[in-house]
Amino acid sequence: MTGIGDAALLAAAGVLAGLVGTAGGITSLISYPALLAAGLPALAANVANIVALVACWPGSALASRPELRGTGPWLRRWVPLSALGGAAGSALLLSTPPGVFARVVPFLVAAGSVALLAQPWLAVRHGRSGSPEAVLPLGLIALSVYNGYFGAGSGVMILALLLVTAEPRLPAANALKNMLLGAGALVSAAGFALFGPVDWAAVAPLAAGLFAGSTLGPRVTRRLPAALLRWVVALIGLVLAARLWVAPEM
Repeated sequence: MTGIGDAALLAAAGVLAGLVGTAGGITSLISYPALLAAGLPALAANVANIVALVACWPGSALASRPELRGTGPWLRRWVPLSALGGAAGSALLLSTPPGVFARVVPFLVAAGSVALLAQPWLAVRHGRSGSPEAVLPLGLIALSVYNGYFGAGSGVMILALLLVTAEPRLPAANALKNMLLGAGALVSAAGFALFGPVDWAAVAPLAAGLFAGSTLGPRVTRRLPAALLRWVVALIGLVLAARLWVAPEM
């Protein structure tokens, strides 16, 4: 970072990214390129992005209180699993090159986006077929590891997983997704703060913007038609998948 201009860029990008991400979209589609534009190298930008995303957790929790009412037992069951996956992903990031899975990620994001579009059909089939109960925990731990490692598109994939296996109402599933992502981000951020270099000068303005934007995202989700929001989020995911395929470091 070079000064006030970069800080202002990151704060503004954070507001937009927080709004989009907590409304069901992809936070890193906006925040990660902003960090690169501010002059951070790829790995430092990835770490700063994951640390700053912690700010979305309290903001989205405050804005999602109607959807989260009564979900305490569910969250107490699954949040630790998400946090564990985030810790494992962070350890991978600190010990392996960030491009190891670069060619796999676009397909994962695309699959999550397609699953989101097919969610009504998948939910009906899931209910009729009695799909194994292991689908949710196995899917959640795998996506949480990815979230701690890189994270771009993980929100779309977790949202699709929850819509099919746990909560068919999109605003409620989105609120649960935000809590799971927040838990993973918190553990990952703690690990990076202890063991990895963090550019706090970049994290601070981005986190401030993310917090502000995250208080708006759930309100947008609550007001938009579920079908429209599903298509918008899925299309954003497909755009990200194509972009990651062409330029893995975005």
